[in-house]
Amino acid sequence: MAKIIENSALLMGQMMSQPLLISGLLVHAARHHADTEIVSRRTEGDIHRYTYADCHTRAKQVAQMLDRLQIAPSARIGTFAWNGYRHLEIYYGSSGSARVCHTINPRLFVEQLRYIVNHAQDQVVFFDTTFMPLIESIQAQCPTVKYWICMTDADHMPHSNTVNIHCYETLLAQESGDYEWPTFDERAASSLCYTSGTTGNPKGALYSHRSTILHSYAVALPDSLGITARESIMPVVPMFHVNAWGIPYACPLAGARIVFPGPKLDGASLCELIEQESVTMSAGVPTIWAGLIQHVIAQKIKFTTFKRTVIGGSACPPAMIQAFEKEGVQVIHAWGMTELSPVGSVAQLKQKDYSKSKTEQDQILAKQGRPMFGVDIKIVDEKGLALPHDSVAFGDLLAKSFWAIDSYFGVTDSPLVDGWFPTGDVATIDSDSHIQITDRSKDVIKSGGEWISSIELENVASAHPEVAMAACIAIAHPKWDERPLLVVVKREGATSDDATLKAKLLDMLTEKVAKWWLPDDIVFVKQIPLTATGKMAKLKLREEFSSYTWPA
Repeated sequence: MAKIIENSALLMGQMMSQPLLISGLLVHAARHHADTEIVSRRTEGDIHRYTYADCHTRAKQVAQMLDRLQIAPSARIGTFAWNGYRHLEIYYGSSGSARVCHTINPRLFVEQLRYIVNHAQDQVVFFDTTFMPLIESIQAQCPTVKYWICMTDADHMPHSNTVNIHCYETLLAQESGDYEWPTFDERAASSLCYTSGTTGNPKGALYSHRSTILHSYAVALPDSLGITARESIMPVVPMFHVNAWGIPYACPLAGARIVFPGPKLDGASLCELIEQESVTMSAGVPTIWAGLIQHVIAQKIKFTTFKRTVIGGSACPPAMIQAFEKEGVQVIHAWGMTELSPVGSVAQLKQKDYSKSKTEQDQILAKQGRPMFGVDIKIVDEKGLALPHDSVAFGDLLAKSFWAIDSYFGVTDSPLVDGWFPTGDVATIDSDSHIQITDRSKDVIKSGGEWISSIELENVASAHPEVAMAACIAIAHPKWDERPLLVVVKREGATSDDATLKAKLLDMLTEKVAKWWLPDDIVFVKQIPLTATGKMAKLKLREEFSSYTWPA
């Protein structure tokens, strides 16, 4: 047990005492980066432009609007919205006025959405026009919601026979923006995000102002995402998914220009916006980038400004990293989770790594990175005993952080184990603290008492030019307990028939993995189901193949 020294025994520093509050980020940006642009593709179809100064004024109008609606401090403010300037205003207007910004993932099942709104006890829900049908399907079962506010102007308001909806721009126009941000305890709740859990009801991670500011500093660090005032950043990862990995907070902190893609996330639309708005950096999950890179290659497009993209959410196949590299784009591999606000580690080279070969450097950058200051990690065995950081031992990954939860919203029992959060990932860690995620604990394949990494098999298979996506799942086996089944989606235009491509993939895997890791079968499907956050839904895939039997 660490020694605790009481304040009465200490000489205290004589520094200003100012709470770390989210409103301060936007105050800073409006004061020191007033004319820096925020560009948004709107659900109305056009491109909207304004500045940090404009955003600050309108965020204060949002706070005034909530005051006028008599919404009390700490009340939860729900959002069903794409990445755009109005969503950003609600981020700051709600949290900055001591309410809680509750971003909701609209891709979840309707039953889960009803549960989340009711569990959070949202009092106001803001939504983009796109989600009007969704709002109509849940509103009758959401009794705590007092106001449903559509994020558009009067000319574009949708009609509803079932929901009493209010117009965002009409309400905003009633407010002056002459508003002083309140001061309060930095440990107060700022925002609420629910996990897209594959089993049971989603769980809420309730962040504080303090944790969010500290996370924003960490995200902006050079060895993290490197966010600066020199960047034009397009967060493709949704603002409803763990606050777009903290980018809407880190950009005002640094004064970076923001480009919001809105609802159009196909490869062609993203490419158009990247070129049109001189985007230098972006962030998103692998499934999104697969569409972009395929479009770029097919259309023989060369990026003129795009230099870096952060890929996380699930392991990025090395083939995708190499494909971006050929187009002049550096892939920054990152790892995190909702319970970590979310960023836990980022793959960046150390000074000593620059003397290594390109192959060795690529192997480091293909890992999920090392933790920045504020995050600590370890791996443990089945008995909870710490394992060495030697790149060989792999076990359950645990983390602790200034911005990690210690309990879920509305749940009394803590998930922590001796002060550490069990991430649910299985990993190795090398001597320089680079994490290599080998699997999710629920996805690992245990064959004959030995573990097989489904991620590594997927990465190898995904590198084949005729493969668009590959998922590896465990199937019960009469002799070995479990064996790997590889499920593959062919790339459009693939010329090989199933039997030929299967043979090619087995030959390719034979050169890359141990013989006993080889999948006992490879099956081809039209599509692989995805989760609400764009990851491969292996639970659903296992359900689809629950009656599968191995070939004789």
